[in-house]
Amino acid sequence: MNRYHMSKQLGDGTYGSVLLAMTVETNERVAIKNLDCLYISLDFCISARICFCISAWISLRKLNHPNIVKLKEVIRENDMLYFVFEFMKENLYQMMKDRDKLLPESVVRNITYQVLQGLSFMHKFGFFHRDLKPENLLCNGTEQIKIADFGLAREIRSRPPYTDYVSTRWYRAPEVLLRSTNYSSPIDIWAVGCIMAELYTLRPLFPGSSEIDEIFKICSVLGTPKKDDWGEGYQLAAAMNFRFPQCVSTPLKQIIPNASSDGLQVIRDMLLWNPQKRPSAAQCLRYGFFQVGNDLPRPPPVSKTPVNLPSQPSPSQRTIAKPPSTVPKAYPEPKASEFNHQPLSQRAAKGDEKPDVLPAIPVQMGKQNES
Repeated sequence: MNRYHMSKQLGDGTYGSVLLAMTVETNERVAIKNLDCLYISLDFCISARICFCISAWISLRKLNHPNIVKLKEVIRENDMLYFVFEFMKENLYQMMKDRDKLLPESVVRNITYQVLQGLSFMHKFGFFHRDLKPENLLCNGTEQIKIADFGLAREIRSRPPYTDYVSTRWYRAPEVLLRSTNYSSPIDIWAVGCIMAELYTLRPLFPGSSEIDEIFKICSVLGTPKKDDWGEGYQLAAAMNFRFPQCVSTPLKQIIPNASSDGLQVIRDMLLWNPQKRPSAAQCLRYGFFQVGNDLPRPPPVSKTPVNLPSQPSPSQRTIAKPPSTVPKAYPEPKASEFNHQPLSQRAAKGDEKPDVLPAIPVQMGKQNES
């Protein structure tokens, strides 16, 4: 680790702290994750779960993609493991909470497109993330987005059962909320749908206060799932002695009024109850919403005739306009009553909450549960 100068702590990751550092030779900034665990060898550690995560991180080092944060090297020193990642300015949650106006749809499209590009690459090479959320999407402004924090990533070809506690609650797919252990990459697509909706409104779409409340929040927007559409969901619910609340769907246009019909269609399909019916990341990228610029006219050929341009003052002679003291608002600030969603400012700053214990609800035939 003598090749790096440690600067400051950036935060706490799933299994250790994250530090900002600079390389001694080039002064390149990097983020170093160190694990709070002693190791006898790379193949053995106290926690089997952490051991798997190490294997996943090392495997993901092979995934070189512009929308996946790059793992530069793994260092073992003094019975500690250090993972050296490329440095990114902030995460998507930090970027959203600091804004005072809504994002234009072109920015929502660009961010979602990059996330789906990275996700499609991951899925193609046999991994799914399991913990997609704004905090795990690193960015340099709105122009560059990279998927990060693979502490819960799994190989698609690995055999279930998987752990039932994955992802932060607000981005957790319904099959996981209902304790399925046979899930796969569609849970990542569900999370992207939640994130895309949040990019439009700057508020989480399903801000449940518990696992049971999360299911109620989803039902209040999507409506109660139909048994003939998602029979497995009803089997999972029956195994928990749980009964879906009877709700009518709310049009997404009412919840996300600033989204186009094409954008709403992408969100709607990513948030299908049945995971088998959700599009893959590669299929999402082929939606019309992302097919922009293909039909733009070609620019005219460059003229070879010299053009006499008017003289411009030198930089020292220019008058620099003073920026406005306040940023004009392109949209009125959305009210909580309009979206009925919890504002981002009330979200926990870091870390996942502990698993909720989903209370069993006795099935009473002939009666409906109160929503």
